[in-house]
Amino acid sequence: MMNFPSRFAQRLPAIAMLAAAMAISGCQKDAETTSADDTQSTSTEATNSQASTASVATETAATTDQQVKSSSLTILALGDSLTEGLGVDKDDNYPAQLEDRLQEMGYANAKVINSGLSGETSTGLVNRLDWVSQTKPDITILTIGANDAIRGIDVATIEANIRTAVKHLQDNGSVVILGGMSIYDNLGSEYVAAFSDIYPRIAKDMNLTLIPFFLEGVGGDRELNQADAIHPTKEGYEIIVNNNILPILEPKLEELKELKTADTDNTATTAQNNTTKNKTNETT
Repeated sequence: MMNFPSRFAQRLPAIAMLAAAMAISGCQKDAETTSADDTQSTSTEATNSQASTASVATETAATTDQQVKSSSLTILALGDSLTEGLGVDKDDNYPAQLEDRLQEMGYANAKVINSGLSGETSTGLVNRLDWVSQTKPDITILTIGANDAIRGIDVATIEANIRTAVKHLQDNGSVVILGGMSIYDNLGSEYVAAFSDIYPRIAKDMNLTLIPFFLEGVGGDRELNQADAIHPTKEGYEIIVNNNILPILEPKLEELKELKTADTDNTATTAQNNTTKNKTNETT
Protein backbone atom coordinates (compact mmCIF):
# COMPACT_ATOMS: atom_id res chain seq x y z
CA MET A 1 0.00 0.00 0.00
CA MET A 2 2.80 2.37 0.73
CA ASN A 3 4.16 1.82 -2.79
CA PHE A 4 0.92 3.02 -4.63
CA PRO A 5 1.79 6.71 -4.72
CA SER A 6 5.23 5.92 -5.96
CA ARG A 7 3.98 3.64 -8.72
CA PHE A 8 1.30 6.11 -9.70
CA ALA A 9 3.91 8.84 -9.93
CA GLN A 10 6.00 6.62 -12.15
CA ARG A 11 3.07 5.97 -14.47
CA LEU A 12 1.88 9.56 -14.52
CA PRO A 13 3.95 10.63 -17.56
CA ALA A 14 2.56 7.70 -19.58
CA ILE A 15 -1.01 8.52 -18.56
CA ALA A 16 -0.47 12.15 -19.49
CA MET A 17 0.86 11.16 -22.93
CA LEU A 18 -2.09 8.83 -23.47
CA ALA A 19 -4.56 11.57 -22.54
CA ALA A 20 -2.84 14.02 -24.89
CA ALA A 21 -2.97 11.49 -27.72
CA MET A 22 -6.68 10.92 -27.17
CA ALA A 23 -7.32 14.65 -27.13
CA ILE A 24 -5.41 15.13 -30.36
CA SER A 25 -7.29 12.25 -31.96
CA GLY A 26 -10.58 13.76 -30.89
CA CYS A 27 -9.66 17.12 -32.39
CA GLN A 28 -8.73 15.46 -35.68
CA LYS A 29 -12.04 13.65 -35.84
CA ASP A 30 -13.89 16.87 -35.11
CA ALA A 31 -11.94 18.65 -37.84
CA GLU A 32 -12.58 15.83 -40.30
CA THR A 33 -16.28 15.80 -39.44
CA THR A 34 -16.52 19.56 -39.82
CA SER A 35 -14.70 19.42 -43.17
CA ALA A 36 -17.00 16.65 -44.41
CA ASP A 37 -20.06 18.60 -43.31
CA ASP A 38 -18.81 21.71 -45.10
CA THR A 39 -18.13 19.75 -48.29
CA GLN A 40 -21.54 18.11 -48.18
CA SER A 41 -23.20 21.47 -47.56
CA THR A 42 -21.36 23.08 -50.48
CA SER A 43 -22.28 20.17 -52.76
CA THR A 44 -25.94 20.42 -51.74
CA GLU A 45 -25.99 24.16 -52.34
CA ALA A 46 -24.36 23.71 -55.75
CA THR A 47 -26.96 21.08 -56.68
CA ASN A 48 -29.75 23.36 -55.53
CA SER A 49 -28.24 26.19 -57.57
CA GLN A 50 -28.16 24.03 -60.70
CA ALA A 51 -31.73 22.92 -60.13
CA SER A 52 -32.83 26.50 -59.61
CA THR A 53 -31.07 27.60 -62.80
CA ALA A 54 -32.66 24.78 -64.78
CA SER A 55 -36.05 25.69 -63.34
CA VAL A 56 -35.61 29.32 -64.37
CA ALA A 57 -34.65 28.26 -67.91
CA THR A 58 -37.64 25.91 -68.23
CA GLU A 59 -40.10 28.45 -66.89
CA THR A 60 -38.68 31.17 -69.11
CA ALA A 61 -38.90 28.96 -72.23
CA ALA A 62 -42.51 28.04 -71.47
CA THR A 63 -43.42 31.67 -70.82
CA THR A 64 -41.67 32.78 -74.00
CA ASP A 65 -43.52 30.22 -76.14
CA GLN A 66 -46.83 31.33 -74.66
CA GLN A 67 -46.01 34.99 -75.19
CA VAL A 68 -45.03 34.42 -78.83
CA LYS A 69 -48.21 32.51 -79.60
CA SER A 70 -50.21 35.22 -77.86
CA SER A 71 -48.54 38.01 -79.81
CA SER A 72 -50.05 39.39 -82.99
CA LEU A 73 -49.56 37.43 -86.21
CA THR A 74 -50.69 38.90 -89.52
CA ILE A 75 -50.88 36.79 -92.66
CA LEU A 76 -51.83 38.36 -95.97
CA ALA A 77 -53.67 36.06 -98.39
CA LEU A 78 -52.99 37.75 -101.69
CA GLY A 79 -54.35 36.63 -105.04
CA ASP A 80 -57.38 36.19 -107.25
CA SER A 81 -60.78 34.47 -106.92
CA LEU A 82 -59.16 31.31 -105.54
CA THR A 83 -58.09 33.41 -102.58
CA GLU A 84 -61.23 35.50 -102.37
CA GLY A 85 -63.38 32.38 -102.26
CA LEU A 86 -65.74 33.05 -105.13
CA GLY A 87 -68.96 31.10 -104.68
CA VAL A 88 -68.56 30.11 -101.01
CA ASP A 89 -69.59 31.83 -97.78
CA LYS A 90 -67.10 34.30 -96.35
CA ASP A 91 -66.37 31.92 -93.45
CA ASP A 92 -65.60 29.04 -95.81
CA ASN A 93 -62.87 30.48 -98.05
CA TYR A 94 -59.30 29.47 -97.34
CA PRO A 95 -58.20 32.64 -95.49
CA ALA A 96 -61.10 32.28 -93.02
CA GLN A 97 -60.48 28.58 -92.51
CA LEU A 98 -56.75 29.15 -92.09
CA GLU A 99 -57.34 31.78 -89.41
CA ASP A 100 -59.60 29.38 -87.51
CA ARG A 101 -57.00 26.61 -87.68
CA LEU A 102 -54.20 28.86 -86.46
CA GLN A 103 -56.26 29.94 -83.48
CA GLU A 104 -57.00 26.30 -82.71
CA MET A 105 -53.23 25.72 -82.76
CA GLY A 106 -52.76 28.34 -80.05
CA TYR A 107 -52.09 31.45 -82.11
CA ALA A 108 -54.83 33.37 -80.34
CA ASN A 109 -54.18 36.68 -82.08
CA ALA A 110 -53.55 35.32 -85.57
CA LYS A 111 -55.24 37.31 -88.31
CA VAL A 112 -55.46 36.24 -91.95
CA ILE A 113 -56.37 39.14 -94.24
CA ASN A 114 -58.26 38.13 -97.37
CA SER A 115 -56.90 40.24 -100.20
CA GLY A 116 -58.15 38.08 -103.04
CA LEU A 117 -59.87 39.74 -105.97
CA SER A 118 -61.89 37.85 -108.55
CA GLY A 119 -60.53 38.25 -112.08
CA GLU A 120 -57.20 39.59 -110.78
CA THR A 121 -54.19 39.27 -113.07
CA SER A 122 -50.55 39.57 -112.12
CA THR A 123 -50.46 43.07 -113.63
CA GLY A 124 -53.47 44.18 -111.61
CA LEU A 125 -51.93 42.77 -108.45
CA VAL A 126 -48.71 44.70 -108.97
CA ASN A 127 -50.72 47.89 -109.29
CA ARG A 128 -52.25 47.47 -105.82
CA LEU A 129 -49.16 46.37 -103.94
CA ASP A 130 -48.69 49.72 -102.19
CA TRP A 131 -52.19 49.47 -100.78
CA VAL A 132 -52.03 45.85 -99.56
CA SER A 133 -48.59 46.39 -98.03
CA GLN A 134 -50.15 48.79 -95.54
CA THR A 135 -51.37 45.74 -93.63
CA LYS A 136 -47.73 45.07 -92.62
CA PRO A 137 -48.05 41.28 -92.89
CA ASP A 138 -45.57 38.98 -91.17
CA ILE A 139 -46.22 36.41 -93.90
CA THR A 140 -47.81 36.69 -97.35
CA ILE A 141 -49.28 33.73 -99.20
CA LEU A 142 -49.16 34.79 -102.84
CA THR A 143 -51.26 32.87 -105.37
CA ILE A 144 -51.58 34.60 -108.74
CA GLY A 145 -51.30 33.86 -112.43
CA ALA A 146 -54.26 31.63 -113.28
CA ASN A 147 -56.26 34.44 -114.88
CA ASP A 148 -53.20 35.48 -116.90
CA ALA A 149 -52.91 31.96 -118.26
CA ILE A 150 -56.61 31.79 -119.12
CA ARG A 151 -56.08 34.92 -121.21
CA GLY A 152 -52.96 33.50 -122.82
CA ILE A 153 -50.74 36.32 -121.52
CA ASP A 154 -47.08 35.88 -122.33
CA VAL A 155 -45.35 33.71 -119.72
CA ALA A 156 -42.42 36.12 -119.45
CA THR A 157 -44.79 38.93 -118.48
CA ILE A 158 -46.46 36.81 -115.81
CA GLU A 159 -43.10 35.84 -114.35
CA ALA A 160 -41.82 39.42 -114.34
CA ASN A 161 -44.94 40.60 -112.50
CA ILE A 162 -44.72 37.87 -109.88
CA ARG A 163 -41.06 38.69 -109.26
CA THR A 164 -41.95 42.37 -108.86
CA ALA A 165 -44.67 41.48 -106.36
CA VAL A 166 -42.37 39.21 -104.34
CA LYS A 167 -39.60 41.81 -104.15
CA HIS A 168 -42.02 44.52 -103.07
CA LEU A 169 -43.42 42.34 -100.30
CA GLN A 170 -39.99 41.27 -99.11
CA ASP A 171 -38.73 44.85 -99.11
CA ASN A 172 -41.63 45.66 -96.80
CA GLY A 173 -40.60 42.99 -94.33
CA SER A 174 -42.95 40.16 -95.24
CA VAL A 175 -41.99 36.51 -95.60
CA VAL A 176 -43.45 35.30 -98.91
CA ILE A 177 -44.88 31.85 -99.54
CA LEU A 178 -45.57 31.31 -103.24
CA GLY A 179 -48.50 29.16 -104.35
CA GLY A 180 -47.71 27.24 -107.51
CA MET A 181 -50.34 26.98 -110.23
CA SER A 182 -51.07 24.80 -113.23
CA ILE A 183 -53.67 25.10 -115.99
CA TYR A 184 -55.58 22.89 -118.39
CA ASP A 185 -54.06 21.87 -121.71
CA ASN A 186 -56.38 23.99 -123.84
CA LEU A 187 -53.59 26.47 -124.62
CA GLY A 188 -51.14 23.85 -125.82
CA SER A 189 -48.65 21.70 -123.97
CA GLU A 190 -45.73 24.08 -124.46
CA TYR A 191 -47.56 27.03 -122.90
CA VAL A 192 -48.87 24.86 -120.07
CA ALA A 193 -45.38 23.57 -119.25
CA ALA A 194 -43.80 27.02 -119.50
CA PHE A 195 -46.45 28.45 -117.20
CA SER A 196 -46.05 25.74 -114.55
CA ASP A 197 -42.27 26.18 -114.59
CA ILE A 198 -42.57 29.83 -113.53
CA TYR A 199 -43.22 29.06 -109.88
CA PRO A 200 -40.37 26.71 -108.91
CA ARG A 201 -37.95 28.91 -110.84
CA ILE A 202 -39.01 32.07 -108.99
CA ALA A 203 -38.95 30.22 -105.66
CA LYS A 204 -35.40 29.02 -106.28
CA ASP A 205 -34.09 32.34 -107.54
CA MET A 206 -35.71 34.43 -104.79
CA ASN A 207 -35.27 31.96 -101.93
CA LEU A 208 -38.99 31.45 -101.37
CA THR A 209 -40.95 28.67 -99.78
CA LEU A 210 -43.12 27.09 -102.46
CA ILE A 211 -46.46 25.34 -102.31
CA PRO A 212 -45.81 23.17 -105.38
CA PHE A 213 -49.44 23.17 -106.52
CA PHE A 214 -51.95 25.24 -104.56
CA LEU A 215 -54.90 23.07 -105.67
CA GLU A 216 -53.20 19.72 -105.05
CA GLY A 217 -55.79 17.06 -104.18
CA VAL A 218 -58.66 19.38 -105.11
CA GLY A 219 -58.20 20.56 -108.69
CA GLY A 220 -60.12 18.38 -111.14
CA ASP A 221 -62.18 16.66 -108.42
CA ARG A 222 -65.88 17.30 -109.12
CA GLU A 223 -66.89 16.64 -105.52
CA LEU A 224 -64.48 19.27 -104.18
CA ASN A 225 -65.22 21.95 -106.76
CA GLN A 226 -68.21 24.05 -107.65
CA ALA A 227 -70.19 23.66 -110.87
CA ASP A 228 -67.62 25.68 -112.83
CA ALA A 229 -65.00 23.01 -112.08
CA ILE A 230 -62.55 25.79 -111.19
CA HIS A 231 -63.38 27.12 -107.75
CA PRO A 232 -63.22 24.87 -104.66
CA THR A 233 -66.11 24.19 -102.33
CA LYS A 234 -65.86 24.60 -98.55
CA GLU A 235 -64.60 21.02 -98.32
CA GLY A 236 -62.08 21.68 -101.07
CA TYR A 237 -60.70 24.69 -99.23
CA GLU A 238 -60.46 22.63 -96.05
CA ILE A 239 -58.15 20.20 -97.84
CA ILE A 240 -56.11 23.07 -99.26
CA VAL A 241 -55.62 24.55 -95.79
CA ASN A 242 -54.81 21.34 -93.95
CA ASN A 243 -52.82 19.48 -96.61
CA ASN A 244 -51.27 22.15 -98.82
CA ILE A 245 -50.84 25.31 -96.75
CA LEU A 246 -50.26 24.38 -93.11
CA PRO A 247 -47.40 21.89 -93.71
CA ILE A 248 -45.58 24.70 -95.55
CA LEU A 249 -46.64 27.49 -93.20
CA GLU A 250 -45.79 25.90 -89.85
CA PRO A 251 -41.99 25.90 -90.35
CA LYS A 252 -42.20 29.60 -91.19
CA LEU A 253 -44.13 30.21 -87.98
CA GLU A 254 -41.33 28.46 -86.08
CA GLU A 255 -38.76 30.71 -87.74
CA LEU A 256 -40.77 33.76 -86.73
CA LYS A 257 -40.96 32.42 -83.21
CA GLU A 258 -37.17 32.16 -83.06
CA LEU A 259 -36.81 35.75 -84.19
CA LYS A 260 -39.34 37.01 -81.66
CA THR A 261 -37.68 35.11 -78.81
CA ALA A 262 -34.20 36.52 -79.47
CA ASP A 263 -34.70 39.31 -76.95
CA THR A 264 -36.30 37.07 -74.35
CA ASP A 265 -33.41 34.62 -74.68
CA ASN A 266 -31.07 37.38 -73.55
CA THR A 267 -33.35 38.04 -70.60
CA ALA A 268 -33.37 34.36 -69.69
CA THR A 269 -29.56 34.18 -69.83
CA THR A 270 -29.28 37.19 -67.55
CA ALA A 271 -31.72 35.63 -65.08
CA GLN A 272 -29.76 32.38 -65.03
CA ASN A 273 -26.46 34.18 -64.49
CA ASN A 274 -27.91 36.24 -61.65
CA THR A 275 -29.31 33.13 -59.99
CA THR A 276 -25.98 31.32 -60.21
CA LYS A 277 -24.11 34.38 -58.94
CA ASN A 278 -26.41 34.77 -55.95
CA LYS A 279 -26.08 31.10 -54.99
CA THR A 280 -22.30 31.30 -55.31
CA ASN A 281 -22.20 34.32 -53.03
CA GLU A 282 -24.32 32.51 -50.47
CA THR A 283 -21.95 29.53 -50.37
CA THR A 284 -18.92 31.76 -49.93
